[in-house]
Amino acid sequence: MTKPATGHLDRIRRRSTWRDIIEGMPQHAAIAALMWIGADALLVRPESAPRLLGLTATGWANVSITLAVLHQMVVAVVFRLQLHRNMMTRLFADRDMTVWRLVFMPLLIARPITVILTGWADPVPITDWRSAEIVSGAVLLAIAIWGMHSVLKYFTIPRALGGDHFRDSFAAMPLVQQGAFKYTSNAMYCIVFLGLWGIALLFGSWNALVLALFQHAFIWVHMYCTEKPDMEWIYGTR
Repeated sequence: MTKPATGHLDRIRRRSTWRDIIEGMPQHAAIAALMWIGADALLVRPESAPRLLGLTATGWANVSITLAVLHQMVVAVVFRLQLHRNMMTRLFADRDMTVWRLVFMPLLIARPITVILTGWADPVPITDWRSAEIVSGAVLLAIAIWGMHSVLKYFTIPRALGGDHFRDSFAAMPLVQQGAFKYTSNAMYCIVFLGLWGIALLFGSWNALVLALFQHAFIWVHMYCTEKPDMEWIYGTR
């Protein structure tokens, strides 16, 4: 892969149009709506469900889905406007990535936390095989932790925050091929999100499992609708 030359992002901004900015976004929003409906249909709402911090498991599940959709829509809009119009830098100058981190990280951290709260409150089991669920959940969680370690050590948080949309220096970096990235170029989506499945299995929670399925599938919708076109601009031949 050829490294972008200095000023590559500026050249993208001079060439792109508003049509390029909205590419894939209608599909992203439409799929989000359909997946939200599907996930809601899979949630089980038992009568007299217990409450945790004022919400039932399905209440926490709805919070989790809402925040996941909000997270990805915010990311889609910010990534596109930053890549094509330099929006964050125009607004916040050299504090652009710091401000973006303050927006991005709480929404990211909310994903596993809301799955945990759903699983903790949920009386609906996945199966009757708790030993198998616990072992499988522990394995998946361990793999996810290894994947996150690889992200933190080799990929770094600034790159995970979309640094290549902000700075030519990030866009010019070579592909990471250490740790989990040795086995997949996208360890964050392929491996780290397995942790949500692990949490659901450890709690033995059906509703948390629905969340794991929704969040893991939905992040790939984000990948193909938003990130893939962006990567074609930054690293491809557009």
